[in-house]
Amino acid sequence: MRIAVAGATGNIGKLTVAALERDGHDVVRVSRSLGVDLMTGEGLDKALDGVEAVVDAISSAATDRDESVAYFGTTTRNLLAAEERAGVRHHVLLSIIGIQRVEGNAHYAGKREQERLVSAGSVPWTIVPVAQFHDFAEMVAGWTEQDGVATIAPLLVQPIAPADVAEVLAEIAVGEPQGRYTDVAGPEPQDLVDMARRTHAARGRTVKLVPTWSGLFGPAMAGDVLLPGEGARIAPTTFDEWLAAQH
Repeated sequence: MRIAVAGATGNIGKLTVAALERDGHDVVRVSRSLGVDLMTGEGLDKALDGVEAVVDAISSAATDRDESVAYFGTTTRNLLAAEERAGVRHHVLLSIIGIQRVEGNAHYAGKREQERLVSAGSVPWTIVPVAQFHDFAEMVAGWTEQDGVATIAPLLVQPIAPADVAEVLAEIAVGEPQGRYTDVAGPEPQDLVDMARRTHAARGRTVKLVPTWSGLFGPAMAGDVLLPGEGARIAPTTFDEWLAAQH
């Protein structure tokens, strides 16, 4: 199949491209750095020529709610419109578990807008809600780290290996549209603070972690809000296995 991956140079995008190419598919990389701008639509029609399925794995660093909604809304509208013109038969959206249960998070507001547009659009779709990635804790601590000290929310998550996410997206992309897919998560729940501590240790770094709900992640995300629901698809790679492979 000819499959396009939006966000092809990102963490999950790169791995999804690799998984699809390994399985013999013709993959079109969609990324601004490669001359395709989802915000303006520039280069999209050419990129989607002959494409049968699109995997949307784009991300945004926006911390403002309006900015996040505008970014995900604009890129998704442009992508869906180009897919419709190109006759794309399947739009696969990488989303996040629990975004409907959390109001205050800017990124989640943007992802909800993405889901709304995809589910209301004319291109057949599958939305794949996925847990936080194994490298999420280290990334979150890095946002606030100063002079060897970082604040981090004590979130309870059921993290998944990025490579496992890519395998699921690649598998779904070549199949029939399924609407809202089941939650996809890793094998076991973890505490974000502990994950960050262990990741830093694996990298030979010492960072003092200060648990707090005063940052981007508030008390609305406490407890089991971010954990997968009943009947979730459980990916194989544990956090410990992923950690052992980090250097």
